[in-house]
Amino acid sequence: MPKPDSLRSLQDLLAEASSRTPWVPDDTKSGARFERVVIDDDRYVLKYQDPRDDWLLRATGDPGQRYVLLWERGLLSRMPGVIDSAVVSASFDGTVGMVLLRDVGGQLVPPGRPLSAPQHARFLDHMAAMHAAFWSWHDDVGLTPLSTRYLMFSPAVAQAEAARGSGAIVPAVMAEGWAQLPGVSPRLADLVMPLLDDPTPLVAALGRLPHTLVHGDWKAANLGTHTDGRTILLDFGEVPGEASPIADLSWYLALNSDLLPESKDAALGTYRASLESHGIATSDWWDAAVALEMLGAMVQFGWEKALGGGGPELDWWETRAAEGAECLE
Repeated sequence: MPKPDSLRSLQDLLAEASSRTPWVPDDTKSGARFERVVIDDDRYVLKYQDPRDDWLLRATGDPGQRYVLLWERGLLSRMPGVIDSAVVSASFDGTVGMVLLRDVGGQLVPPGRPLSAPQHARFLDHMAAMHAAFWSWHDDVGLTPLSTRYLMFSPAVAQAEAARGSGAIVPAVMAEGWAQLPGVSPRLADLVMPLLDDPTPLVAALGRLPHTLVHGDWKAANLGTHTDGRTILLDFGEVPGEASPIADLSWYLALNSDLLPESKDAALGTYRASLESHGIATSDWWDAAVALEMLGAMVQFGWEKALGGGGPELDWWETRAAEGAECLE
């Protein structure tokens, strides 16, 4: 009888593959390589963590190892039962990381489809469950530093990718958005551009908040739902690490804003109620964390909001970022 997947090395699993085919997912934007793999008639996806291909790994200083570390150090196996990372095995050969995942494409959120109210509430509850499970966790395995988390979409990264001639589309769009921001929202530009040059005040303030293990990329393309209600949470390899729990929530609100069934303010309340239901008191730190992480989200995504032009979306983030700036020393 074959060993369970959790007890078999990645090399052993791949040696049994009857089919391996290069594949480019529709939503991939990092340049990462993928393969579709068939093993014992079961379908898998193999993701390569190679900074020679992946501009996000270059931007975050990841040699291709962080996703694998989550697997090797048992952090993925410690996820609460409501979270399925879909990871079967992983390895790092010193140059390239490889992560094998079950093919769960049929259960993922369809591209562009608004989230239903029950699914959205479930995502936020399961996010809170994950954060509660790792409450006060300290990164001793070498995941994403706080300062790196807020500079991965900076003008400097865009310039470095342009100089490299990588041809990556997102850094070119980032450069365009950052160039437009002062004209679209002078106030937001005044708040975030200095922090892109020196994030020290923001990082110091965030360092004083309660921390947990964060996934780092709660965008809809990484999310899905099993028939039993569990949340599929893919791609722990972008910016996993130690941070305020609101780092995940602010990312979710920023990148899924067009898909949400309730306002962003209401979503903040939904998540807070879930976190408290999982045993985490929030009264001492909540307001500061929300203010600072909304500012942090605009240090990350101010360029994306600028490309959307003015209007209520940008106004909301501008107001929230200003509240965050008041929390800086």
